[in-house]
Amino acid sequence: MATTHLTKDDFIKKVFDYENNKDWKFSGELPCIIDFYADWCQPCKMVAPILEELSEELAGKVNIYKINTENEQELAAVFGIRSIPSMLFCPTGDKPQMAVGALPKESLLEAIDNVLGVQPN
Repeated sequence: MATTHLTKDDFIKKVFDYENNKDWKFSGELPCIIDFYADWCQPCKMVAPILEELSEELAGKVNIYKINTENEQELAAVFGIRSIPSMLFCPTGDKPQMAVGALPKESLLEAIDNVLGVQPN
């Protein structure tokens, strides 16, 4: 399974309906990572293949989504994205946590374990 690009409508259905809920209520079945990126961003381009790799390794355990901040400026504003790449880690039963910067695979795996509660293979 490859990473999936989300629009605002997809985000509202698959992650969180921020238009109708003030408090965080995750609507996905699997925990997810949301990568806020832009096509011109060099660090984003460095992280992209790592996220693709993780989406294959963690298929059925974690969904990995991408949001283009140029196309989805409202979503970027809702989450206060000021620098990219920024990644939102969304566990199924807890509040999401944001990480900023191009994280190496080891750091991503650590966050998947600690924040999402998913044991990588």
